[in-house]
Amino acid sequence: MDEGLLRSLTPGVLAVLVRRGADFAAAEDAVQEALIEAVRTWPADPPRDPKGWLVTVAWRKFLDATRSDTARRRREDLVEEEPPPGPAPAADDTLQLYFLCAHPSLTPSSAVALTLRAVGGLTTRQIAQAYLVPEATMAQRISRAKRTVSGVRFDRPGDVATVLRVLYLVFNEGYSGDVDLAAEAIRLTRQLSASIDHPEVAGLLALMLLHHARRASRTAPDGSLVPLAEQDRRRWDTASIAEGIGILQVALARDRLGEFQAQAAIAALHADAPSAGQTDWVQIVEWYDELARLTDSPVVRLNRAVAVGEADGPRAGLAALAALDDAVPRRAAVAAYLHERDGDPVTAARLYAEAARSAPNLAERDHLTRQAARLNALLSR
Repeated sequence: MDEGLLRSLTPGVLAVLVRRGADFAAAEDAVQEALIEAVRTWPADPPRDPKGWLVTVAWRKFLDATRSDTARRRREDLVEEEPPPGPAPAADDTLQLYFLCAHPSLTPSSAVALTLRAVGGLTTRQIAQAYLVPEATMAQRISRAKRTVSGVRFDRPGDVATVLRVLYLVFNEGYSGDVDLAAEAIRLTRQLSASIDHPEVAGLLALMLLHHARRASRTAPDGSLVPLAEQDRRRWDTASIAEGIGILQVALARDRLGEFQAQAAIAALHADAPSAGQTDWVQIVEWYDELARLTDSPVVRLNRAVAVGEADGPRAGLAALAALDDAVPRRAAVAAYLHERDGDPVTAARLYAEAARSAPNLAERDHLTRQAARLNALLSR
């Protein structure tokens, strides 16, 4: 059974059911039941038209689930609208579904969580980990979001800024998480860029391309993380880098700077450097200043502290880091790196071990644990 095919078809099937009048939560349940049926029957009897098969079965599951005396009349109307057999339309409804999940009645965080669950196929546990909240909290958030958009029609416009944020988080989950969604996020952002004249859409597309260009070099053969400074730049995708920089230059020329353009500019400076030692850290700090002005994000200020440490020395980086709360994710890891560069391996080893205990994923935890072990081994000699 091709799980990738099922995952790619799910958003379009869900969109068809919602357009035909199905409640969002009930439609999602019906689609999930249809997917289970597909897993059970397709290996022995694969359909000629997978999407059409899923639409038909999911619609019938929805009708079965809505049987009741009070709903009988409505159900009879829906039966008349049941899609006929034969190939389903080839239109891609995924981006439209993103806009439904980004409905203005939802908060941005709820919209992102709902999209990651309903469209991205992530589990509630994975989404909770991304948001650093308990799984039960995230389950409640997603349930509330489903109730909010129940009955919302596809002709209600969603918020472009929220859709961009969702696409970026989906990309990040695919880039570093358990489910590979990065290529799909890039595909959808290309679609959005072709349909909307918006510099931040272009900025996001450039950012994705520039990050994705380095993907092959981010992990070693054993799956361990390879820091940016140690990556083999010969393995970077130069075509994606050139495309990303070209898109970014056009967007920046419009003089409507946004956070994704600023992030892409930082990524472009990294991608354009022939080696880690030739990175223009002074200009990167300047872009982080712009990004901090646009977002006031503690994560941006954390990354800026790293850049300051590279541009002006580790003590300057530690001074910039001192203004950040200890609870900021990955603060301990950055502090460890800067203390090591400042010649304090004892503090660095302790902070690497502390950072490992709160790492958001296994690969990062293992990397930080190895860094702590490396320094402790040097200290014990």
